[in-house]
Amino acid sequence: MIRVLYAGSPEASAKTLSLLFDGADGYEIAGVLSNPPSAQGRHKTPAATAVARFAEERGIPLFTPERLNAASREEIASIRPDILVCFAYGHIFGPKFLSLFPLGAVNLHPSLLPKYRGPAPVNAAILNRDTETAVTVQTISLAMDEGDILAQEIVALDGSETAGSLLDHCAGRGAEIIKKLLGECASNGKLPEGKKQAGEASYTKIITKDDCRIDWMKTAAEIDAKIRAYFPEPGAWTEENGSPLRILSARVVEDEKPPMTKTAASPEIPGTVFSFDKKRGILVQTGSGILAVTELQRQGKKALGAQSFINGARNFVGTVLH
Repeated sequence: MIRVLYAGSPEASAKTLSLLFDGADGYEIAGVLSNPPSAQGRHKTPAATAVARFAEERGIPLFTPERLNAASREEIASIRPDILVCFAYGHIFGPKFLSLFPLGAVNLHPSLLPKYRGPAPVNAAILNRDTETAVTVQTISLAMDEGDILAQEIVALDGSETAGSLLDHCAGRGAEIIKKLLGECASNGKLPEGKKQAGEASYTKIITKDDCRIDWMKTAAEIDAKIRAYFPEPGAWTEENGSPLRILSARVVEDEKPPMTKTAASPEIPGTVFSFDKKRGILVQTGSGILAVTELQRQGKKALGAQSFINGARNFVGTVLH
């Protein structure tokens, strides 16, 4: 029976862990490594990661060190792990840590490696309006996402995906791929041979608040992609009369001339909220094309659909968003 140390932190990683835990065959989850609790919400209350919560609920030995130093390595070594499985832990592992695992270490990366190495591959694929991405399982190397590819499954993109939905899909498919790899490892006593990454590498970076700000001079299709790329978190946003306004969902209006209402404003300036259409939503002029906003959220308020938002903001049509 192979003993697995699973490393990860966010909700998507917790989904992968739960599928691996519930469907274990030839291996067992001997321990879980996750980030320590961090401040969450308005009151900055410390909260455990989704992966840590799952481990605690299932009684799995849990490690949440600030640093992977000698003391934490000694603790982890005490559970006698054979292999490391990682998905979105968020830290690069050093050679001393990797030496704890006689069967090696593997990482689930939701991109078509070597494209989109780094921390935000799902967001990048949507933002760039790619037609495909991939679920990749690779060996862990000392450099970021440069390990050999053990398995890679193409995922077609149709332009409706959000970061949340695509990451959830990759978490589920990734768990199935890892199960198969662990089964092979249990039978053969080693991981299968990997393939060197081929092609030009590209890198993503940590997403900042400024990255998520909407530039209404962009095309409607580009803005739609940004909204989807940053949903549900950190969220695309704009300014409404100097106050932040999150745009949670929208779609490109394909008609050349959408119907105008009695309260319509001039749509000449990009960012102008020029009309509301019950079927489409709140219509906003962009640098090229029209975007129908269907869900919004003011700071400190709950998310609202277009109709409910307009009902509480009668003067919203005519506003120029920045």
